[in-house]
Amino acid sequence: MGASSGPRLSGIQKQVLSLYREFLRVARSKSGEDHRQIESIVSAEFHRNSNEIDRKNFIYIEYLLRRGKKQLEQLKSPDIVGLSSLNVGSSQPKKT
Repeated sequence: MGASSGPRLSGIQKQVLSLYREFLRVARSKSGEDHRQIESIVSAEFHRNSNEIDRKNFIYIEYLLRRGKKQLEQLKSPDIVGLSSLNVGSSQPKKT
């Protein structure tokens, strides 16, 4: 059973993937349409950030991780049924 065949991930990459998986797990706990909407928003946001944010911009990535964890905790509440948007806004730094 040893090592995996994929590339080794950095600590911050593991945190991002863990946060993504946790969002998907929480989405499954919501009702049908809310579940699909949450998955769609989360997937789109993570994909957009993976393409637009410089991988070496650790400060901004850590900020997004903290923000995402707060949003995840809110989403875990049974009173919250969905997300309207996870968009950060237009002030985010771009890849150079």
